[in-house]
Amino acid sequence: MKRVPNSCLVLAVLIPVVTLATTAHGESPAPTVHWGGLAYPDQYSSLTLGYTGNRFTEFDGEGRRYNNIRETMGLNFGSVSWTQHWGRFEGWSTNLTIGAGPTGEQPTRYLQNEFVHDALLGIPRVPVSRTRDEFDFMVDGSVTKWWDLGQSPKMLFASGGFSSGTLYHEGFVRAGVRRFLIAKEAFKLFGSEDHHGLGSLLKGLGWSGMVRYSRQRSSGAFREVAPRSYLAQTSLSWGIYDDNHVPFFEIESGVTLDSGLFTDLKGDSLEERFVSLLTLRIRHFSVETWNDMINRKDNGPTYGARLTIDIYPCVIDFKSSCWEKWTGK
Repeated sequence: MKRVPNSCLVLAVLIPVVTLATTAHGESPAPTVHWGGLAYPDQYSSLTLGYTGNRFTEFDGEGRRYNNIRETMGLNFGSVSWTQHWGRFEGWSTNLTIGAGPTGEQPTRYLQNEFVHDALLGIPRVPVSRTRDEFDFMVDGSVTKWWDLGQSPKMLFASGGFSSGTLYHEGFVRAGVRRFLIAKEAFKLFGSEDHHGLGSLLKGLGWSGMVRYSRQRSSGAFREVAPRSYLAQTSLSWGIYDDNHVPFFEIESGVTLDSGLFTDLKGDSLEERFVSLLTLRIRHFSVETWNDMINRKDNGPTYGARLTIDIYPCVIDFKSSCWEKWTGK
């Protein structure tokens, strides 16, 4: 059987390309963090609506069973994510994210097998045996403390939270840095400012990194999960931002190392490595895809995608039009 990652890569690229014309950033519902999606807390207040899709493949690239969860799942979540930075509690933010929707074979099976495998690549389909057909949901909440780094506000963070629902239950802590603008901070440090050429271009280059520890318990869908998980995530971004870190334009890509949400047939944690192939934000619109292709094997979660729009500027402040607030004009 030919390896699956090529098909997943094509699918992950095609989803944002064909949907971008109709598609902000907010935290995504579980289990996205264990699929390789970027999971940093928001630096600014947001209220995002969107779609998050994650597919769990029961078999690996060789046609062998991945673990004792003997179902293939296409998780289709409509999501709402609210992050609030509180003026009364300076440096603190909270998040509440809800994702819910029908779990079934479509549309993820069609996209992976009929469209990508058959129509585009002409390779064998990913085998599917038993499938999960249920209505699933996950609720995520967190509290985050932010610190300034140099002259830049809200870059260092430490956070604690939970995820719970029909998939699994989890409590977690995380800490890291978000959008450290490397060149811009260097210019400040050395007392120089390059407004032209390469220096001006590099000012939008940012680095983010996070470590995360969680304790997990099984639920209805994922009946066997590892008792704990150690996760590290890092990413590079380039963008143009306003004074509140809200991007006018941003592109970001990252990698994730996870000790494993799932266990193998012997009960040992299954370590996974993921790549967030593309995160594109245009003001309050966002599209992101992720994949486990850097494992050099196609195990377990095969891909995911997320589309969101931030409506916070319209529902909180009515002094100006949505268009003015979205564009920053």
